[in-house]
Amino acid sequence: MVRFVLSGFSDEIDRDLQVQIRELKRLNIDRMEMRFVYGKNSVDYSLAEMKEMKKQLDASGISVSAIGSPLGKIGITDPFGPHLELFRHTLELAKLLDAQYIRMFSFYAPEGESPEGYRDEVLDRWNAFTACAKGAGVVLAHENEKGIYGDTAERCLEIVEAMNTDYVRAVFDPANFIQCHVKTYPDAYHLLKKHIAYMHIKDALADSGRVVPAGMGDGRLLEILTDIHDNVDGEMVLSLEPHLGSFEGFSQLQNAVDTSNLEESGPGKFEVAARALRKVLRQLGYGEI
Repeated sequence: MVRFVLSGFSDEIDRDLQVQIRELKRLNIDRMEMRFVYGKNSVDYSLAEMKEMKKQLDASGISVSAIGSPLGKIGITDPFGPHLELFRHTLELAKLLDAQYIRMFSFYAPEGESPEGYRDEVLDRWNAFTACAKGAGVVLAHENEKGIYGDTAERCLEIVEAMNTDYVRAVFDPANFIQCHVKTYPDAYHLLKKHIAYMHIKDALADSGRVVPAGMGDGRLLEILTDIHDNVDGEMVLSLEPHLGSFEGFSQLQNAVDTSNLEESGPGKFEVAARALRKVLRQLGYGEI
């Protein structure tokens, strides 16, 4: 039986690390997916700067479940050398933070062009990531993000299986699939099931793509989490990514998503997301986490 563990993109709470820590602890969550801190992406901090933040996390009993990196979130025709160097730096940050996962992407095709035409270049770049990460003790977790090569379940599967290693796995984000008109369950989930190592808890409405709290959209989260609960052994991180409002860095995180109808993010919206997920977990008989 699986052991669900809660985490979350704490930059959606506040830009200040101490506020992020305080609110996570208030919500009885002891992990964070580190993305933006003080308005700067975590991968852009030096090792010395991150070491100081790690001291604050350790003192508060908060660990980092994943680095929510922007790696692979550039154009497939953009220069790759500097990006690979950033990846090498991120591996060092992950080691420093004791983070088991690095969240990653699979590149944007030029506007108006078919992603399939860039398959070989995507796989070449992912092979470079995979080679660099060999022996690093970290999992490269590919997220299905709207607009990148791996925005469909079939292409997500293609990437993971082409790498053919146990340290390249899938992040499953229901809302992102919905926004790409992909049916999350049973279609995408069953196709990727054996490769899913990490969940982003973000639900959405199929007719509009609007992000809503867990269980309130068309992501079929109850069915997905029930199957994981019944059939997976070990730990599964459920990382809250509310997207219930605008927050610092939002424009860098999503392409072509209308956010005009969303309220401001912050501690209140993050708490709404946490309560909604816990309600779903109670429906499948899982104890309070």
